[in-house]
Amino acid sequence: QNHILSQHSIPKSNNFKMTVTAQTFWDAAYPMISVTEKHPFLVSMVDGTLEEDNFQYYVIQDTLYLKDYADCLRRVADKAPTPEDKKRLYDYATGASECELALHNSFFKEWKIDAPDCSNDDPKQQMPNCLLYTSYLKRVVATESYAQGLAVLLPCFWVYMHVGHVMLKLRESLDGESTAGDGAKERRKPQYDAWIDKYAGEEFEKGVSDYIAMVNAECERIQSSDDEDSKVKAALERMQQHFIMGCKLEHMFWDQASTKLQWPELGGL
Repeated sequence: QNHILSQHSIPKSNNFKMTVTAQTFWDAAYPMISVTEKHPFLVSMVDGTLEEDNFQYYVIQDTLYLKDYADCLRRVADKAPTPEDKKRLYDYATGASECELALHNSFFKEWKIDAPDCSNDDPKQQMPNCLLYTSYLKRVVATESYAQGLAVLLPCFWVYMHVGHVMLKLRESLDGESTAGDGAKERRKPQYDAWIDKYAGEEFEKGVSDYIAMVNAECERIQSSDDEDSKVKAALERMQQHFIMGCKLEHMFWDQASTKLQWPELGGL
């Protein structure tokens, strides 16, 4: 399945009801994703020019994000149609809150800085674009259906896998061109390589592929239901809207890290 480099557009036929899968959402969002894969923050990680302060800012924000993301996975799991799906989603939540955070915590240890206190509910800990993203996820999983929850959580998995592969390819190209002692490989921080290896790795890709399969199964269930065509189409289009918005918020998360965006001080607060 070519779900990494697809550049097709969404089908516009009257057969919309019968053709929608997770790939449909990806194809609709791909013009944006093709911009995100070239985001200066990501490219500078690979070529070694990213300032470590910016990466530290990003890792701190991502740590706070993952706490809420794992909680959203558990909330969607509680709406799952089968015990197997519920367990699988709880396993994903564990992966986000433990496995991915293990990488982040290794960075904090190497940097000799404290990890953010995820038990602190002060909303100012999350910077504006992070809070915007997590608040959107929380609203969708709390107020909409299981299908919509699956869709809104998909970009975090899929976009990361995609940019991981793109960055790995760029790293291989740059490292092959570099002169010994004066190239991207020498400039790049070890944490940047660890990040690329994580999200371009086979284990992460396997998890993403399994999650995509869950989304596909839910799309198939919706399309094979006895609901009216208009209701089916509305549900699928809503899933696509959430997927596209999630992709946009992923891009904005890296925008935030590029500038180390802060909350404004207003009246000393």
